[in-house]
Amino acid sequence: MIKIIKKIFLFLFIVLFAYCNFFSFITYAIELDESTRTVTFNTSGKTITLTPEQVKRGKHLFNNSCAQCHNGGITKTNPNISLDLESLNLAKPAKDNIDNLINYMKDPRSYDGENSIAELHPSIKSAEIFPKMRNVTDEDLLSIAGYILIQPKIIYEKWGGGKIYY
Repeated sequence: MIKIIKKIFLFLFIVLFAYCNFFSFITYAIELDESTRTVTFNTSGKTITLTPEQVKRGKHLFNNSCAQCHNGGITKTNPNISLDLESLNLAKPAKDNIDNLINYMKDPRSYDGENSIAELHPSIKSAEIFPKMRNVTDEDLLSIAGYILIQPKIIYEKWGGGKIYY
């Protein structure tokens, strides 16, 4: 009788363990509610709600293409400028919306908007210098921009906060 109880307990433990591990692979984007996934699309204030797949794709693309210099929303080459909403809003033109972030990733300009920095910053315009940008589509750029803009809603001041948080 005790052997049977031990076998049942072991079986239930294995089933519970497998169940927990299976659901741990589901990305956090599925857990984000619609208001968290809603970001400003353009300067006129139009909004867009990203799908969980777009958030997941944006995270993947950001981590593989952008995080080398922008891990945690910082800018390693210039710690005074980060990807937090305040810094994005103060840029010229403001990069606090999907449309302007996409334009920046296509043809990056200095923070004041005066000079092209395409030879220094990965972009569609400089894809011959930065091979990771060669196959990036407009949909990919939308996902990356969306991922950047929802981070302050998820990790708050840690996004772009720098060394004090990481």
